Amino acid sequence: MFERCIGFAWCSGCRIYAGSMVHVPRKRVLVDALASLPHDQREHIERSETRLIEHLDRQARGGVTPPGR
Repeated sequence: MFERCIGFAWCSGCRIYAGSMVHVPRKRVLVDALASLPHDQREHIERSETRLIEHLDRQARGGVTPPGR
C-alpha cells in the first residue's frame, strides 16, 4: 500500500521547479525539512511554494541535511 505525497524537483540554475503527486510506501518515514524551524518561520515558508523551494535550495547548496538523514 502507498500514501500520496507532493514531490518537488527544481533546478537552482534556471529557477524552474515542478511539483507532482508521488506514491510513498506507508512504512517509509519521511524527513520533515522544516521541523527544526521556529513555528512562525515555518508557517511563513509554508505559505509560498517559491519560499519553500528557496529554503530547500539554500539547505542543499549549504550542504545542510535535514535531521534524520
